[in-house]
Amino acid sequence: MLGKLPKFEDENLIVGTETSDDAAIYRLNNDQALIQTVDFFTPTVDDPYTFGQIAATNSLSDVWAMGGEPVVALNIVGFPSCLDTEILSDMIAGGAAKVKEAGAAMAGGHTIQDEEPKYGLCVSGLVRPDQIWKNEGAKEGDVLVLTKQLGSGIINTAVKAQMAPEASMKEAILVMSSLNMYAKRAIEKYPISACTDVTGFGLMGHLTEMAAASNVTMEIQVDQIAFMKGACDLAKMGLVSGGTYRNREFVGDRADLGGIPEDVQDVLFDPQTSGGLLISLPGKYLDEVRESLLEAHLPTKVSVIGRVEKKSDRLIRLT
Repeated sequence: MLGKLPKFEDENLIVGTETSDDAAIYRLNNDQALIQTVDFFTPTVDDPYTFGQIAATNSLSDVWAMGGEPVVALNIVGFPSCLDTEILSDMIAGGAAKVKEAGAAMAGGHTIQDEEPKYGLCVSGLVRPDQIWKNEGAKEGDVLVLTKQLGSGIINTAVKAQMAPEASMKEAILVMSSLNMYAKRAIEKYPISACTDVTGFGLMGHLTEMAAASNVTMEIQVDQIAFMKGACDLAKMGLVSGGTYRNREFVGDRADLGGIPEDVQDVLFDPQTSGGLLISLPGKYLDEVRESLLEAHLPTKVSVIGRVEKKSDRLIRLT
């Protein structure tokens, strides 16, 4: 269906839809480019303020994944008329708190009546045209770094089924509401080859997109990847979202899954809400990047998950 849309040609459109990147980027002049992104979704937690924080954190993330900084945000809200407007107020207040933490300005937005609450942001950011990060450009010999642990989709599914351990819920909320701003600022002085944030396609989906766009193969060491508490146990119990199966279909036979247990695979394909940055950078900078991320005191777990190799018959190989 989307293939019927017209293709727009503009010499100032630096990043469009070609590689399914995180946001669109439009050159304003030689020194500035505009980053535009929009995202919203239904509640992942019961508390409306916390939901607002998570939704805003997720929406802001694309700007940092492109190497920029957000400057202004607009609310996007769907809200049922049967619910107390205090819930709406708390949702937007949670979002505003994260926009303020990001150093951006919230400047209104748009609300419609809907059957189920939905919330997110349309975010504009700025970046120098010569400092843009894309999800293409990963090079043979690069190392792959992930700045948040995986498992939020599985844990959110378990929360809906009232089967999530409290420790898992707390960790998921912490991860989902932690801004990727701090990781981005810790690494921006290094020559980043490629970057994206891990969200709905899960780690495997985003690795596939990055590998395909960069014409390389990603060798992933699964035992080096940080998972949230209880994620694999919940996967063994069948608490896996439909998005996990769609992500498997998307990746298909482009990945060699090796002998990785199915529950671990489920976490790797798990759609993430407000996941971390997936970064490809020259291996010679790894120690410095690790130190910079450590000094940033991130509340999330950083993993060095693999290497970029010459393209082979598969885009991803799990070991």
